[in-house]
Amino acid sequence: MCLMLAPFQFNSKHRGPAVDPCDQFRYSLRMSALEPWFQEMEPTLVTAPELEGILVELASREPIFHRPEFGLTRTELERMTVEDFWEVGASGRRYSRKYVLDVLDHRLAAGHTEVWETRDFYCRKLADSVYLLTFTLLQNNERLTRRATIWENTADGWKIVYHQGTVVLEA
Repeated sequence: MCLMLAPFQFNSKHRGPAVDPCDQFRYSLRMSALEPWFQEMEPTLVTAPELEGILVELASREPIFHRPEFGLTRTELERMTVEDFWEVGASGRRYSRKYVLDVLDHRLAAGHTEVWETRDFYCRKLADSVYLLTFTLLQNNERLTRRATIWENTADGWKIVYHQGTVVLEA
């Protein structure tokens, strides 16, 4: 199953559903004469049919911490993560849960608007109630990253265990 969510605008002051001001915004990755080589290099990621419902549910929550419908307050963001959550940023630096939430508090208080496009979602079951979700994120039609989030389905709902973003460099 190939799942691509429509691009949306994230505004930290907006609590309603995400809005897409670009309407027909589309992005196509530029490929060079090395396109056949790139196609061989890329894995074929196909979510198992029995995981398609989980894929859709988790994809609707990405990018994490930028979906107003799932919460923007510190308490709501804490509720989305396990206590020992951590992430690796696009820079390769590791960040603790406290640091990530502190940065989000600062960004949300300052207010900002960004346009995000997510695509190429893939879901894999890692263990009972634990899933890996990977996808591609284009930010403001400029920065392309590959994202990976490990999710756990708990009695309190979906929780983020780990997250990583890696910048895609042009070849």
